[in-house]
Amino acid sequence: MEQLIALIQANTAIAAGLMIGLGALGACIGMGVMGSKYLESMARQPELSPMLTGRMFLLVGLIDADFFISLAIAMFFAFANPLLTTALTHAAALPH
Repeated sequence: MEQLIALIQANTAIAAGLMIGLGALGACIGMGVMGSKYLESMARQPELSPMLTGRMFLLVGLIDADFFISLAIAMFFAFANPLLTTALTHAAALPH
């Protein structure tokens, strides 16, 4: 029983770490590429600066929202793990 709990908690910790780490990595790469393209397009056509700035900040918000959603899901599984609750319920129903 204790081994099952430890296994579920260990796998949940690994999964949460991967979700947070890869989500942060993807957000950083996405913002870096977007920022470089933004500066490149402003250098080519400075008259489009206000329109490009608004769209860039909109995309920064969307990229951050994607990371924060994965962060929230990882924290949900880390602190209120439904997999652990289900496993404990089924394990308690088994005959000893």
